[in-house]
Amino acid sequence: MNFEPAREAMVEKLCQRGVSDPAVLAACRKVPREKFIDANLREFAYGDHPLPIGEDQTITQPYIVALMTQAIELKADDRVLEVGTGSGYAAAVMAEIAAQVFTIERYASLAQVAQQRLKKLGYTNIRLRHGDGTLGWPEEAPFDAIVVAAGGPSVPQEMMQQLKIGGRLLMPVGGVRDQELIRIERTDSHTFEQKNLGRVRCVPLVGERGWAEITPADQGAALTALIRQEAEEFTSIDQFQPDRWLKRVGDARVVLLGEASHGTAEFYRMRARLTRELIERKGFTLVAVEADWPDARLVDNYVQGHSSNLTEWAQHSRFPQWMWRNREVVEFVDWLRQHNQHLQSGNGKVGFYGLDLYSLQASISSVLEWLDDRFPEAAQVARHRYACLTPWQSDPAAYGHAVLTKAYRKCEPAVVERLLVQLAQRSTHRFNGKKAYLDALVNSRVVSNAEHYYRVMYYGSAESWNLRDQHMFDVLQTLLGDTPGAKAVVWEHNSHLGDARATEMSIRGERNLGQLARQAWSNKVYSVGFGTHSGKVAAATRWGGEMEIKTVRPSHERSFERLFHETGMKRFSLPLRQASTELREQLSHPRLQRAIGVIYRPETELASHYFHADLSRQFDEYIWFDETTPVGPLSNRHDLGPPETYPFGL
Repeated sequence: MNFEPAREAMVEKLCQRGVSDPAVLAACRKVPREKFIDANLREFAYGDHPLPIGEDQTITQPYIVALMTQAIELKADDRVLEVGTGSGYAAAVMAEIAAQVFTIERYASLAQVAQQRLKKLGYTNIRLRHGDGTLGWPEEAPFDAIVVAAGGPSVPQEMMQQLKIGGRLLMPVGGVRDQELIRIERTDSHTFEQKNLGRVRCVPLVGERGWAEITPADQGAALTALIRQEAEEFTSIDQFQPDRWLKRVGDARVVLLGEASHGTAEFYRMRARLTRELIERKGFTLVAVEADWPDARLVDNYVQGHSSNLTEWAQHSRFPQWMWRNREVVEFVDWLRQHNQHLQSGNGKVGFYGLDLYSLQASISSVLEWLDDRFPEAAQVARHRYACLTPWQSDPAAYGHAVLTKAYRKCEPAVVERLLVQLAQRSTHRFNGKKAYLDALVNSRVVSNAEHYYRVMYYGSAESWNLRDQHMFDVLQTLLGDTPGAKAVVWEHNSHLGDARATEMSIRGERNLGQLARQAWSNKVYSVGFGTHSGKVAAATRWGGEMEIKTVRPSHERSFERLFHETGMKRFSLPLRQASTELREQLSHPRLQRAIGVIYRPETELASHYFHADLSRQFDEYIWFDETTPVGPLSNRHDLGPPETYPFGL
């Protein structure tokens, strides 16, 4: 496989994220990152994410390597000490710039493999040893630069004394789970100047001058006993007693119900059960889901009694069809319709809404139809603005690529949203046709944000993720603001609803709906995560592929899922916001957490589907099903049309 195009694309992304040092970019362009990971993971070599290398360690994501190498300001004649060799990739990048690199790795197995790789690649200016990096390498001191790849409680004095006058040291400093990247420069024999470069999350610096090593076995027995003591076990979803759960929800205005996969029946059924309780006993009026606005509007017409069946909805579904076109969702939607039938028109009826931004083609049509009916002259303005997107409506990802490569000019659909707002301000149409206006407003926002989304997604940075989640939050905020006293239940993946600040997403500069909701509404938000150990799941192997029933691999031994599995409890709910201080502290230590989207690749599961998280800050509650089953997709098939979604797995 030729990795050069992927390597060049990686370097372009680094430039987009602010890496500007020509020497650093040249080094990243030259070093073959694929050579520093196992062969079965090489297809992921140039993604901007860490990858497993053994001993529960990872090869650092390219951006962090480049950022730290740039921040240390290497010169051609520098002698550099690196603490935490890992795969050897960062040492190789620095060796392309500096005269000599000394690197220390505390795991013998990793040191041996890295040594072999570096030798095979011809690096003669790198010396590697196995040992405690927290003590530095005094025999080779002083150094022009010291780079520490792991986070410690403080900078060891031994390292600071091994700097030359004018030497620089870079190290993450703080707690076990969160640190600040500190840059220290030695100005004379007794003086050091310090600068904070921002928040990071790195693996703990273990050693005599760092953290003591705590293995999962050390924590396991006591922690599982704590979980068993505080968890609320239930025998089945039907037998779940919601009273204590509803009391914990309290006066929350927004309840976020997650899922650890898009194809697990138990997650859908439990969310439906909890949502029914919130509607009937706490007066919730909105169900907002990770689906496109036009498709969800068809469902809403059904639950509001404006249409007699869901045929239209099925016809408009696109990949992944099973995510919403399944028996579990239909059962809930039928219940919602029956619930609304017993209510007077406009008096507490529950709506069903989509928050996502992928419906470019359908949303353009909806906006133009609304304007044609009410403001024909404004419709012409909108057509002119949307004309730029017309050739790409069936394949918006191609539009993004064309703009990126400068083969096509950028469109400006945002103008239409401003036009709609202006029209509403000087007319009574909003109040005479409030629902239709809301459709037009949200659809125009979808078009504007989708255009931006498809332009930035090729950069592979946090911007595309952030734009999507910001859009979903903005639509949710619009729905809540549009109806006085409204309360919303949100169904999305854990990765969208758990607070991103408590996961490694924050280190990549990513935020999500859960974080935005918490920042906006504080404790008026109650978030619930879901998880499983093993079973079956409905998922595809590749984007646009056929749905398959796949076996979920037993959870990783260092994951939260394995911890919950070892309690021996089949189903339980674990209150986190009201948990004991001891349990919250134990669960705050970062562990792996699994995330299966519409794509599931068991053969690369650790790289593809796990990330680190602090569970006690991520969710207010966690619901566990030890073994799970796949959703039941609807058997009828229709002309589904071309997929409009871009292959994000979540």
